[in-house]
Amino acid sequence: MQSRKRAFVAAATSAALALGALTALAVTTGTAQADTTSAAKPAAAAASSGGVKIAYYDQWSVYGNAFYPKNLDTEGIAGKLDILNYSFENIDPVNLTCFEATKASDSTNESDPNAGDGAGDAFADYQKSFGSDISVNGTADVWNQPIVGNFNQLKELKAKYPKLKIVASLGGWTYSKYFSDAAATDASRKKLVSSCIDMFIKGNLPVQGGYGGAGSAAGIFDGFDIDWEYPGSPNGHTGNHYSAADKANYTALLAEFRSELDAYGAANGGKHMLLTAALPSGQDKIANLQTDKLGQYLDYANIMTYDMHGAWDATGPTNHQDPTYQSAGDPSNPVAPGTEKYSTDAAINAWTNGDAAYGIPGGFPAGKITMGYPLYYRGWTGVPAGSNHGLYSSATGPAAARGISQVAGTAYYKELTGIVDNASTTFWDPASQSNYFYNGTEFWTGLGSQGIQAKADYAHCHGLGGSMMYSLLDLDASATLFNKIVTATNGSASGCSNPTTPPTTPPTTPPTTPPTTPPTTPPTTPSTTPPSGTCTLPSWSASAVYVGGNQVSWKGHNWQAKWWTTNEEPGTTGQWGVWQDNGAC
Repeated sequence: MQSRKRAFVAAATSAALALGALTALAVTTGTAQADTTSAAKPAAAAASSGGVKIAYYDQWSVYGNAFYPKNLDTEGIAGKLDILNYSFENIDPVNLTCFEATKASDSTNESDPNAGDGAGDAFADYQKSFGSDISVNGTADVWNQPIVGNFNQLKELKAKYPKLKIVASLGGWTYSKYFSDAAATDASRKKLVSSCIDMFIKGNLPVQGGYGGAGSAAGIFDGFDIDWEYPGSPNGHTGNHYSAADKANYTALLAEFRSELDAYGAANGGKHMLLTAALPSGQDKIANLQTDKLGQYLDYANIMTYDMHGAWDATGPTNHQDPTYQSAGDPSNPVAPGTEKYSTDAAINAWTNGDAAYGIPGGFPAGKITMGYPLYYRGWTGVPAGSNHGLYSSATGPAAARGISQVAGTAYYKELTGIVDNASTTFWDPASQSNYFYNGTEFWTGLGSQGIQAKADYAHCHGLGGSMMYSLLDLDASATLFNKIVTATNGSASGCSNPTTPPTTPPTTPPTTPPTTPPTTPPTTPSTTPPSGTCTLPSWSASAVYVGGNQVSWKGHNWQAKWWTTNEEPGTTGQWGVWQDNGAC
């Protein structure tokens, strides 16, 4: 598995970061065919799941891409998102705390073990002035503001979209080196977490470049996204620190974040503070995490179901970067100790149901998982057509770098106009349920219309919580790919195959596929009619399985399920949990 690396045009002060590559596993087959038919749909009863939508906005978007927070408004993105992850902040190598600095990092330099040490972009965060033409509210920054930069623009964005939650994402591929050290002891965990809350939640930014100060960034961030790539693994960025103790320490770190965020929220009007995490999709890395313990601390687990293959294998064979299912035609080597190859299906199953070959217990709540969608593509050149329009073929090297992304073998959606979803260059692999793109020389792997729907169908049929997208700066000006993902996420699957029997109480491993009909006793079939204002609805039961729209009464309130759930008590998971409080009855 290879990292996702980003190059971009930026001022010398900008810090180059990148969301790391993932890992995932699995296998299926089928003959490639032109994109002239709709995606194969499983035949069974309809199902639906959660529709939360999460996306990453990269700190460096304001440089060569000229993709400003204002674009999230003008391109119709902000109003369709639930959570915006601002990426990435770093950990100080000496103090092991959150910090702000203006020091560039070369995220493309895989051989430098110190590439991210002390790096950051305080200039982009809160020191870059925005003119009226690129400001969210149309007003130019002035010299005596407490802060300017992206942070101030995010504040303006929240004022316009009060339902939008924004979290600060810590780590990423380049900035994960010191997580292991910071998580190593109770004292070091408390030190890191309290420093992050002080800086990004309370808003006590250090005074730099004439900006910052006590409370200057208060009210911008609603929590944190932890992007540690990867606990207990040597397969992160060169030079990353890791230890076998990371497995338990990762859980303890999330527990500390949850505890301190809860305390802050309780002291500030009972506000629920968010805690999410970007998590791996390969069993070799999932095995280093306590999948059965993390769900109690996280609001959402953003599973990075992409970067499974790419042009780091310079001469091929070409392959899908985000296959939904395993394919028997996939020529890549199985991942020891199992026989599976990379796929979304194998990743989600490992998180929810476990994988005995890797010693993964599973047990993570499906309703808290968001499926990762890459908004960029990976490609090769010198690819012969073969029998599958370039799929699983040899190559002469990575596809040439484009003018904006500037990384060979990687391109943004907006750089592949005329290739992606063009009928003559777009193909469908029914085995892996993935699109790919071939123009006679270049082969590109990533999302197409059919692939988006296939992934959304999978998410709905497996009771997942919604979607995560990386990264918004890859989009075209019409946000085409984003809007397709939003539509698919908000919809429901036409049918689900291989339904499983729901577990008895209390479930330790959620079923792979949510049942289409909740058990009738206990309780009686949950009502889908609006509550009458009295507690006449069936009482919630820990043993029952509920799907989106089901309603119950519990502890004097009526509640409505947003997506599939079982054994999740109403009122215990906050506003971002599965149960919507419909008021006292």
